[in-house]
Amino acid sequence: MFKRLERTKVFRDPIYGYIRVNYEIILKLIDTYEFQRLRRIRQLAGVSMVFQTAEHSRFTHSLGAYELCNLALEGVDGLSTSLSEYEQLVFLISALLHDIGHGPYSHAFEHVMKVSHEEMTVKLILGDTEINHVLSEYENLAEDVASVISHKGKFKLIESLISSQLDVDRMDYLSRDAYFTGASYGNIDFRRIIRSMLVKDDKLLLRASGVNSVESYIMARYHMYWQVYYHPTARSYELLLMSIYKRIYDLAKSNQKIDVNADALINVINNPDDLNSYVLLDDSYVNGMIKQLTSSSDKVLKDLALSFEKRSLYKHMEIDSDDDFKYLESIKESIEKEYLSYYYIQTEVSQKAYLHAKGDTADINDIKILKPDGQIVSLEDYSPIVKGLIDSAKKTSIRVFYKEPLCQIK
Repeated sequence: MFKRLERTKVFRDPIYGYIRVNYEIILKLIDTYEFQRLRRIRQLAGVSMVFQTAEHSRFTHSLGAYELCNLALEGVDGLSTSLSEYEQLVFLISALLHDIGHGPYSHAFEHVMKVSHEEMTVKLILGDTEINHVLSEYENLAEDVASVISHKGKFKLIESLISSQLDVDRMDYLSRDAYFTGASYGNIDFRRIIRSMLVKDDKLLLRASGVNSVESYIMARYHMYWQVYYHPTARSYELLLMSIYKRIYDLAKSNQKIDVNADALINVINNPDDLNSYVLLDDSYVNGMIKQLTSSSDKVLKDLALSFEKRSLYKHMEIDSDDDFKYLESIKESIEKEYLSYYYIQTEVSQKAYLHAKGDTADINDIKILKPDGQIVSLEDYSPIVKGLIDSAKKTSIRVFYKEPLCQIK
């Protein structure tokens, strides 16, 4: 049904050695404008302000998640026989395309624009795009891939491998982000984890022999969030960018002049369904726009853009006591109300090492263990380490980020 390439196409990769493409449709999808755009969107946005080698893109991550699907089809007992060739392609394509909806410096973008990258991914798959034209060569393929991204439940086994507590997305970004940041605690034994997986009665299980590797994976993910993804300097950079987006958004919504060429961004602000404008937005577009804004007549935009260009980031403070609140209130009172939402930002981030799955035993967040005696139990019931992590390894951080020196807006 699906045309195979005469010779396997490969991409060199530091994590897997080679990323292999055997189907013509995969190569066509990689060559689409929407997928190539991911080369111009960094995977870790502001993290590169702290870990200077973290310059890898969402393009490389998407290819990596796709290659993990290849490894899973080869290494997970019963997976390739449980899925038809069509379903295997749905699996491979869903992993390949799962991030195409990300915007530039995406999490700051999503917060201000109030649009999730999952929603945009589905729109790009189903809309008038090059990706849709490729997928539409096969009946229902675009709709089926979109259903996996949207967690519709039509392909539960595939969904559990694409988006769960133990999926190809997380396994690739943890391995890749650890490699490019140099954060060794993010390294995971993904080959051992895949080898320990099996499919039984259309459900994904993990052999008891692979539990140690999953315990290590869970702790690696927990440490990566606090040491890399939630690093306060990285957050400061992203929040500075978020304030730039917010100021443009506020000006556009109030029909005020923005003396910079930002038509594509303003089009998306006014109409999130404008896919033609959306795919023009990438890190290069935003960086060029910000460089123009350093000469903006709007005092806030000019100040924020100059701060972005010069890496003059927000100050930050963790709130641990009433004294902290009092000090921050004095900072807050020194900022003119007109500028407060851009210059004073309170954030709260939380992370749990392991999500306790409740309800349906088929919940994709419930990692199931196959014991040597044939019994199937939840990971938390098998592993005392994971059971302990449910209650002990959860953390919340409340931080305030504020802009200094304030005189720049005068």
